[in-house]
Amino acid sequence: MLSPGVVVDPGAVVQGSVLHDNVHVGRGAVVRGAVLDKNVEVPPGATIGVNPGRDADLYTVSKGGVIGLGKGQRVS
Repeated sequence: MLSPGVVVDPGAVVQGSVLHDNVHVGRGAVVRGAVLDKNVEVPPGATIGVNPGRDADLYTVSKGGVIGLGKGQRVS
């Protein structure tokens, strides 16, 4: 689900995710199985939901494996 103001740049992939208002997914980035709150910036080439071990180190991951990023959180 994409909310108002969401921008997904060319070459980016968003699957099975919820992106709230004003999220920006940069060129070539991948977002899978995630909930991104308002104003999250995913830089070009970044991945979320691709490497479970890395995701668990960087983000909040539910018992069911859904990755959550809070308002305005920056992705590395």
